Amino acid sequence: MIFQQVVIFANTIDRVDWIAKQLADNNHSVVKIHSGMEQMDRKSEVQKFSKGTARILVATDILARGFDVQQVSLVINFDIPLDRENYIHRIGRAGRHGRKGVAINLSLERDLHCLRDIEHYYNCPIEDLPEDLDTVNSNTIGGIA
Repeated sequence: MIFQQVVIFANTIDRVDWIAKQLADNNHSVVKIHSGMEQMDRKSEVQKFSKGTARILVATDILARGFDVQQVSLVINFDIPLDRENYIHRIGRAGRHGRKGVAINLSLERDLHCLRDIEHYYNCPIEDLPEDLDTVNSNTIGGIA
């Protein structure tokens, strides 16, 4: 599976900063957005991502609504959102304009009750990823946008 651009969501400013630093330290083209940044800096980062200068955008829920870049094909929830309504807004960033998209949730056992609540609220299954990701296609993953 090849992804053009990726959005990674985290729940805190510190987590966004940490993830972005880890990715940058490993030579990934990454930008970040959170409320601790000046508006002008956030706008500049979004422009870099929109133009394709950076392929990964790490953000808090400040970006969950109203952000539309059609090349985003993967959303990763590094943290399960604190507000279940933000789950749909987050995963809705992938697969825009009739394209397929994938959403992946990284979760711990303590997050399972939140995921089950989201499944129940939206009446949509969130499936575990299979052991062999090479067998995955966008039609078999729960949480497709």
